Amino acid sequence: MSHVAYVNGRYLPQKQASVHIEDRGYQFADAVYEVTCIWNGLPVDHAAHMRRLRRSLSELRIAMPCSEAALTAITREVVRRNRVTRGTVYLQVGRGVAVRNHSFPAKPVKPSLVIVAKHGAGPTESVAQAGVKVLAQPDIRWGRVDIKSIGLLPNALAKQAAVEAKAFEALFVTPSGTVTEASASNAWIVTKDKALVTHPLSTEILGGVTRDTVLRLAKAAGYEIQERPFSLAEALAAKEMFLTGTTTFVMPVVRVNERPIANGSPGSVSLDLRQRYIAYVNALDERAWAVDAPR
Repeated sequence: MSHVAYVNGRYLPQKQASVHIEDRGYQFADAVYEVTCIWNGLPVDHAAHMRRLRRSLSELRIAMPCSEAALTAITREVVRRNRVTRGTVYLQVGRGVAVRNHSFPAKPVKPSLVIVAKHGAGPTESVAQAGVKVLAQPDIRWGRVDIKSIGLLPNALAKQAAVEAKAFEALFVTPSGTVTEASASNAWIVTKDKALVTHPLSTEILGGVTRDTVLRLAKAAGYEIQERPFSLAEALAAKEMFLTGTTTFVMPVVRVNERPIANGSPGSVSLDLRQRYIAYVNALDERAWAVDAPR
């Protein structure tokens, strides 16, 4: 079956899909994106992804390419045409096509829109039950990682270093020793008192949609939450550590570099939150496509 992409008004086989060579996303990374998990044919936290997309576009002064209702309809059609039941849908909006110049086009151009979908929604359950290794890497990203820009070269370099070290993810650490997040997920620790700690929202991290959902689920379950910075040293001494992300859900971390976290096995809190999150996505229904869902 040929994969189908949506590119600027047309549904095309991916092999035939292309963008203009002077698209500013291609030349300047002047674009933002969202990746939404498709679970049992339904989007996970679609409304939250739309809110974050609006915010990212606003921060870069890029117009929405169309209404949210139209964007949702196009996304549903891409999912349908690719027959994705469990996978992801990738949406990218850029400033558009203009003669190459660092400054914005003098006259506004039509934003570009690309949407693709693929099968497969992250690692298997056996990976989560075993836990994963992460590799600490220096955080060399730009100062506005709260914007979900496509400028991801530092993330890609860090993730490649992790792959070469046979690690699941790269953990970003600032020069002062603070853990910000991972290359494609948010980082958490569990203290010896079973409090959940994750970096607060700021320009230093991307406000993860899954992070927000796990926060709500954890609060509802009665866990203590501390949104504050934590150091790599604190992480190494923690009772547990885990990641949250669109396709990783809640992923226990059992090793940082070559150092085990606690006894080197997934902790009860991480596994409990993972099961709560899986129950949450399994309970989705057609209302998941609404763009006005409550926070």
